[in-house]
Amino acid sequence: TMASPPHLNKHLKPLFQLVVNNLLVFVAAPLTATMVLHKAAQLGPEEILSRLHGLRQVHVLLVVFLPLSLATLYLMSRPRSVYLIHYACCRPKSNCRVSIGSSVENVRLSPYLDDGGVDFMTRMLKRSGLGDQTYLHPSFHYIPPRCSLSDGRDEAEQVIFAAVDDLFAKTCISPGAIDILVTNCSGFNPTPSLADIVVNKYKLRADIRSVHISGMGCSAGVISLEVVRNLLQAAPQGACALMVSTEGTSIINYAGKNRGMLLPYALFRMGAAAVLLSTSKSMARFRLMHIVRTLTAAHDRAYMCISMKEDHEGETGAYLSKDLVSVAGEALKANIKEVGSLVLPRSEKLLFAISFIARKVLRRKIKLYVPDFRTAFQHFCIHSGGRAVIDAVQSSLSLSDRDVEPSRMTLHRFGNTSSSSLWYELAYIEAKRRMRKGHRVWMIGFGSGFKCNSAVWQCIRPANNTAAGTPWADSIHLYPLNNISEETG
Repeated sequence: TMASPPHLNKHLKPLFQLVVNNLLVFVAAPLTATMVLHKAAQLGPEEILSRLHGLRQVHVLLVVFLPLSLATLYLMSRPRSVYLIHYACCRPKSNCRVSIGSSVENVRLSPYLDDGGVDFMTRMLKRSGLGDQTYLHPSFHYIPPRCSLSDGRDEAEQVIFAAVDDLFAKTCISPGAIDILVTNCSGFNPTPSLADIVVNKYKLRADIRSVHISGMGCSAGVISLEVVRNLLQAAPQGACALMVSTEGTSIINYAGKNRGMLLPYALFRMGAAAVLLSTSKSMARFRLMHIVRTLTAAHDRAYMCISMKEDHEGETGAYLSKDLVSVAGEALKANIKEVGSLVLPRSEKLLFAISFIARKVLRRKIKLYVPDFRTAFQHFCIHSGGRAVIDAVQSSLSLSDRDVEPSRMTLHRFGNTSSSSLWYELAYIEAKRRMRKGHRVWMIGFGSGFKCNSAVWQCIRPANNTAAGTPWADSIHLYPLNNISEETG
């Protein structure tokens, strides 16, 4: 079992971290210097000079040029760094806005639901954590909703074009400069693909490398990021890549009574993000440090917890299992083990190792030390999949309310926008002017399969302006809310 850290004096722990994390400075370097000085004192100046004169030129060359050659070989062979130039998130048109009250009214007037279904959906909407300014395509404003192929295409074009237009305006990058295009959307996949729609709209080059990723759920944004990274590292130095993440809300249009398939209507909303990446550092704002992906689809319980399926009456919809939160917790546990090995300071690794060894040696149920990830990250972008998911991650990682504030506020303002939600959260952090040079950000995405995917960023250059030009421009002054449950009824 995982639990809270063992008690350490609040004054002693910083000292422990300082010593352990700087062991080379405090212990190794002084020890080495002492040994060298002691040996030199034994030999004396004349003996040292005699030995230096006795060295052959070939020995000197090996000492000087061999380390330089090895260092050069290492630098040439390691993968090129990938940088985030800028990003933009869509704030849909005001005619798409839906309140909790209007959603509840639509549920009450639905011809598909009985009294039990209406009561269930009313409770779920009021407890969802969503506010009164989220967005759904106008096709959902009808009773019953009319979700046709043309409506789905119109929604995709609205949110994608808005985000990409904003990104090009922010960066002053010409569409012709884009070398790689990766789009992702799980539920709406027309032919031609969304990638082709973007190419056609912006008249991108004929030799562009384009990929569309579907069916990967809400964690598809991090998967797309990995695809972009791999393509950029294989492309010429300085190549530019455009990544677009969105989700079609037509997947929540369900005309049946299965409660696990009704639930997505209380969570999912319109949204999209466009991200410009490159191997050139000249205009970079963040550096991509790590991507860690965890897939638990080999286990049936995890594999089936989120799926598109038909109910017993043949109605199709997105299904969310009651096991979702516990499955997400198991996937997160596996993911953080690998992330922790990459990012945690030595002090946290040592504390965990001590608790693990003590548990094995003493053969008692000693609670394992939960590493403090706040020693490695200043900001957390946790997929805003729902209040229960955010609560579970906060508890598992022992995070503060401020740490998960971007996720909760994004859920309230925009709802679950699937794979693009991580970028709305990053925009929230920057709109609050909390980002500083050198800060590290941990993005955690969850998706069907079941997947837990992480991306680690380091800030190179914070945003120059405030909330202007972000999806939070009209509302950042209202956040954070003190009690979301009161705000949502």
